Amino acid sequence: MSASSGRAPTKASGTITVFGLALLNITAVVSLNDLPSEAEYGLSSVTYFLFAAVFFLVPVSLVAAELATGWPEKGGVFRWVGEAFRGRLGFMAMFLLWVQVCVFVPTSLTFGAVALAYINPDESEAQSLAGTPAFVLGVVLVVFWIALLVALRGTGGYATMAKWGGVVGVFVPITVLVGFAVAYAVAGNVPEMDVAWGELLPDFAGLSTVVLAASIFLMYAGMEMNAVHVKEVDNPTRNYPIAIFLSAIVTVLVFVLGALAIAWIVPRRDINLTEAILVTYIDVFRWAGIPWASSVLAVMLAVGVLVNVTTWAAGPSTGLLAVARAGYLPRAFHRTNRHGAAVTIMVLQGCIVTLVSILFVLLPSVQSAYQILNQLANILYLTVYLLMFTSVIRLRYTQRDRPRPFRLGRSNTLVWVVAGAGLLASSLAYVLSFVPPDQINVGSPGLYVGILVAATLVMYALPNLVYQFRAPSWDTADPDFEPFTWERPRAG
Repeated sequence: MSASSGRAPTKASGTITVFGLALLNITAVVSLNDLPSEAEYGLSSVTYFLFAAVFFLVPVSLVAAELATGWPEKGGVFRWVGEAFRGRLGFMAMFLLWVQVCVFVPTSLTFGAVALAYINPDESEAQSLAGTPAFVLGVVLVVFWIALLVALRGTGGYATMAKWGGVVGVFVPITVLVGFAVAYAVAGNVPEMDVAWGELLPDFAGLSTVVLAASIFLMYAGMEMNAVHVKEVDNPTRNYPIAIFLSAIVTVLVFVLGALAIAWIVPRRDINLTEAILVTYIDVFRWAGIPWASSVLAVMLAVGVLVNVTTWAAGPSTGLLAVARAGYLPRAFHRTNRHGAAVTIMVLQGCIVTLVSILFVLLPSVQSAYQILNQLANILYLTVYLLMFTSVIRLRYTQRDRPRPFRLGRSNTLVWVVAGAGLLASSLAYVLSFVPPDQINVGSPGLYVGILVAATLVMYALPNLVYQFRAPSWDTADPDFEPFTWERPRAG
């Protein structure tokens, strides 16, 4: 949106309320498919969620707000990192954000496949079907390509679906889950987890015991997407932090209560990363005398997955299109359809998701494949956040006079504290993501680590190779992409 004179900017700045922005943030972040991995930790999951919120969720949101208002030009993460560290790392950041979607989508759709299996009210038959790799792979591919076709119709193709799908697939299921779990507990049912106060303290007996906790960071990922709306909030310096803390509190409550509901009802030994939440619904609805309701919730959860995947398929692909048209990818990747969707990039994404999904058949079990892909997505996304946190610090020194409608303090002290906390927490989660978890049988630990390391190195190498061998003919001088500050001629 271009700036205009007179009162227009002032009017536009108040179009989003504090509560409206908080709702946008909650919708972007909250997803239910990773709750079972945190339910493994019982009461100590509360500590993990709070730690990740304070040292990751809030820093990401505040840092993204300064970057989005200071550099509102097209490009997002590519723009922010590129302004701080030039084109190579900017391209790498955007590529990793895009490719982690390719890795993350199969894990998200696995949850959707399991949800569809549990439409069958016979729990044993549902478990058998959910554990069949061919069924999971088939559902993953069919649903993803449907989502991609919707995304190819542009914003109008999925905006309405995203609005109502978020309510149907996320807010209603989590409200029902927590509500019935509370009633189940109040009725005097014995909890399956230890509720002693001492259980709030994590068990640090070894790194492998806290590996699943690192996935909390990916559960909180996505808050930076709505930082682009900061300029539309009235008095952003005051109201944006309020919206961030409000959305953070609600998000933490949803995750904490959801994970505790599962841990309260399902024995720890029976918690399965892809099935536990469905088993929880079955148990509470059977207790409430309405077993048929579990089939309804299974359908709603599957709808939520479809909406989530469609949104993530469209967003980063649009960002990578900006990278392509800035001259960093061949002209074939510049193509869009009549709806403005990045055709070549999205089709390539579909091919990658298809190949990655085949791992579900080749690896020992759906659950181990789920964990490997989930951790790889974690590693790639955390790399983007590490670059983002360092970028906001560097830009305070290299572009100190740049106007920032939202700024983390007048001096550089607060940005060091906030971004530094994010850097430390992200680095810790990054390291933990390479350690095999004790709670899951991943086959050979050496093979598990080897796959993660090899895949990570390949993902790091690809954008660097493309950047190194880029051709001048790739640059189309796209008028919609403004040059980086360091690319513009100096005045005088």
